[in-house]
Amino acid sequence: MLEIRNVTKHYGSRRVLSDVSFTVGNGRMTGFVGGNGAGKTTTMRIILGVLESDSGTVLLDGQTLTASDRRRFGYMPEERGLYPKMKLAEQLIYLARLHGLPTVDAKRNTADLLERLGLGERTEDTVESLSLGNQQRAQIAAALVHDPEFLVLDEPFSGLDPMAVEVVLNVLKSYAAEGAPVLFSSHQLDIVERLCDDLVIIAGGEIRANGPRDALRDEFSSPLYEIHTGGDAGWIRDVPGVTVTEFDGGFAVFAAETDVASQQVLHEASARGTVHSFGQQRPTLATIFKEIVK
Repeated sequence: MLEIRNVTKHYGSRRVLSDVSFTVGNGRMTGFVGGNGAGKTTTMRIILGVLESDSGTVLLDGQTLTASDRRRFGYMPEERGLYPKMKLAEQLIYLARLHGLPTVDAKRNTADLLERLGLGERTEDTVESLSLGNQQRAQIAAALVHDPEFLVLDEPFSGLDPMAVEVVLNVLKSYAAEGAPVLFSSHQLDIVERLCDDLVIIAGGEIRANGPRDALRDEFSSPLYEIHTGGDAGWIRDVPGVTVTEFDGGFAVFAAETDVASQQVLHEASARGTVHSFGQQRPTLATIFKEIVK
């Protein structure tokens, strides 16, 4: 488990991180979201040792993170940093060798990753000749080629089309499934919502929300319920303690004064016929984000 504990950072007189604390669990995909300048990249650079914090610490399994530990990380910066005139496969093999992998393992990992990321036919292409989306995939491959045990990825989905996003999602999920803690930032909140197990929201250098995705959605849920029935749902207006706010044939949104009232609607709907869905309205990540950082 990776733990960021009470990290504070100043640039001159400007404080960019204030007592930042959160954890990235083993086998968990942790989405790290915030607006531009919120502190995401600074936090990631401190985790990787690129920057030093003014106070606080980063722990790995309860112990202070060391330079040796950081060699086990796969890090993808937001800025592309590959050699533009070097052939793709040659470059990945070189990076894997720099991390200490034997040549045979470096070549095997390179071939496997490029195939999984849809770049199997681009091995002899130079990085600068690739499209921007393929350059992004290549940058992800560079972060993974040395078999890292922990992943820290800054905007890994930037510039990817929907099909490429799915490819990358599957690759990252496979690392988490093998037990790797995965921390990734993204401005694409719909992707974060689909991918993350846990969510950290930062604004103004402070953590505003932190926890399992579904628990946060429950916490910010509205007092409204949705029901979709097989017939006309107009009768819901007559249920005591219920106020219908939206209605369209068999679909209705309503407020209930008590849990008993909401369950009465479900019971009555079931007695009248088919109930396709019923539940409390749960907000999207975008809605939660706007509520927290406004």
